[in-house]
Amino acid sequence: MKSKILDAVGISAAVLCLIHCIVFPLLLIVPLGISHNPYIDLAFLCIGTVVVFRVTKKITNRWLKLLFWISVALIFVSVLTDLIFEIHVPLIYLGTAGLITGHIINFKNHKH
Repeated sequence: MKSKILDAVGISAAVLCLIHCIVFPLLLIVPLGISHNPYIDLAFLCIGTVVVFRVTKKITNRWLKLLFWISVALIFVSVLTDLIFEIHVPLIYLGTAGLITGHIINFKNHKH
């Protein structure tokens, strides 16, 4: 049961992250005086990494584990590039989509 809750948290965090990543650049076009803060992306990465770590301890499907950790790695590379070089790399979109997909697959694999 706890794994289902972790999947729900993971799906929610990944969807919020994806919405943030898609909507925020559009808000930068409008002159509202806001700027991108990569630490928000870092916070999503930390939440996602903790959830993925706890979920992957319980699953046996190697492909699903690989999907989770590759997705986290893609987000990590994107966030690190943004923090160090101030360059936005679109790998964060692929990583977030991978996390959402992995959590949905894992959620559907639970015995109800």
